[in-house]
Amino acid sequence: MELETKFQSVIESANDAIIVADDKRRIVQWNHGAERLFGYAASEVLGESITLIMPERFKVAHEQGMKRYRQTREANVIGRTVELVGLRKDGTEFPFEMSLGTWETEKGLFFSSIIRDISERKQIEEQINDLVYLDTLTGLPNRRLFNDRLDALLAQGSESTFSLFYIDLDNFKVINDRFGHSSGDVFLRQVTDRLLTMINKSDTLARLGGDEFVILSPNTGSNLAAHRAQQITNALNQPFLLEGEDVFTSLSIGISLYPSDGRTADDLLKNADIAMYRAKEDGKNGFQFFTTEMNESVARKSQLAMALRKGIGRGEFTIHYQPQVHLETEVLIGVEALVRWTHPELGMISPAEFIPIAEETGSIHRLGEYVLNEACRQNKAWQDAGFEPFRVAVNISALQFAQKDLPDIVSQALEASGLAPEYLELELTETVIQSAQSAIETMEELVSLGVHLSIDDFGTGYSSLSYLKLFPIDTLKIDQHFTKNIETDTKDAALVKTIIRMAHELGLNVIAEGVETKAQVAFLKAEDCNQAQGYYYNKPMPAEELDSFLYPYKKSV
Repeated sequence: MELETKFQSVIESANDAIIVADDKRRIVQWNHGAERLFGYAASEVLGESITLIMPERFKVAHEQGMKRYRQTREANVIGRTVELVGLRKDGTEFPFEMSLGTWETEKGLFFSSIIRDISERKQIEEQINDLVYLDTLTGLPNRRLFNDRLDALLAQGSESTFSLFYIDLDNFKVINDRFGHSSGDVFLRQVTDRLLTMINKSDTLARLGGDEFVILSPNTGSNLAAHRAQQITNALNQPFLLEGEDVFTSLSIGISLYPSDGRTADDLLKNADIAMYRAKEDGKNGFQFFTTEMNESVARKSQLAMALRKGIGRGEFTIHYQPQVHLETEVLIGVEALVRWTHPELGMISPAEFIPIAEETGSIHRLGEYVLNEACRQNKAWQDAGFEPFRVAVNISALQFAQKDLPDIVSQALEASGLAPEYLELELTETVIQSAQSAIETMEELVSLGVHLSIDDFGTGYSSLSYLKLFPIDTLKIDQHFTKNIETDTKDAALVKTIIRMAHELGLNVIAEGVETKAQVAFLKAEDCNQAQGYYYNKPMPAEELDSFLYPYKKSV
């Protein structure tokens, strides 16, 4: 009797719930731990079915399990710790861990359950699981979870086509550099929200890192994939609101199809990535399907990326200069500095090929500084040689413009060369203007140095016309695409006329690029375009060749 009292005392003092039920599953013992856990007093449950503490959906399985045990006496059922879901008196559910024991007396078979609440442990496990499988910034599946889902889809062994979309934002680095990393994170979450509205329930949208996203879309063939890629592209072209300002972005999408473009996860991801880079090379803001020919292009691009970094230090880059003339008088008013690359083995590499690679790899900063410093040095050398002073125009990429210290870099180039700032013009593309206010601040710092600013390739970017009146610029440069077609395309001709008229109304100078024919010159003169450059006047040439072109501008001694 004393032993039984001590045993009962131990049961009642236990923190865990201890419940004993008879062979008919009626509760015969219910300790204080069970009262605290389930909310029932012992008087409320003694004699009641043990299923009282089970959600309705689990009761049938419990009945079947107990029936199977009575028939087979499966030893492996007893002594095991299992995880189940419990039901409290107030109707709330919670996870618990249960150890089940049994014994048999002359009164029959009895089952003892030691039950522990594992809600906190489950929450911690979920948090750890989120850290392992979810992207902490966006809450999307991360690379690990995406790979698991892709592997699971491949493991089904089905020949049903599915699509993999590899997505990369075209100008995130510019936005990140311009607004800062915190605002860049906000922007990525906005992009995520918009992408989520574009996917189906069966799709998986994941963030692989940085500004790279991927979509796994089951049962999607090439036609549907193309349609959806265009929808996504259109949706992301709409402006985002960041720090109270409209910010524009675009994306490049590469698409690989199963099974034609690969039967493994690695092949499908690699090929979609290759296709995405082709989309960037083709002008960005669009999509490309993978083709086998792209592999050769990727190999060359990798080769050039490595060679480019070395080439800057080895003196493989030079500057060619293209004259800019006043249309009415055809007098030289300046030159544009254009970088050229002569690879020792591959020969001349087109700027259209290596400039995008320089931007993607970050080499554009070093390359851009080289062009800026060399152009300033050469222009001062021409002045020192006795030529009439004129401006040299240097292109500034979007990534360069986003640098906080760009005004300092320009100031140092002027100081090192001794060139007066009024003889330097910086050409900015419309795409650098991701934040009008921030862009204006940088422009004003540059103008305060005394240099001139122009908007290059006008009409091909994102800037709002309303901002033009706020920009401290001197010149609009008409993109050569419009100039090329003014004789054959009435719409391009109308656009050129409009740009010239608008620029003059705003008090801006206008220069047309890509002028190649006498008819183009006549058209531009008739429309009062101020200046022009192109093969009609002269091709870009090394500094030493330009000397002969400049001879008429030599000062008389």
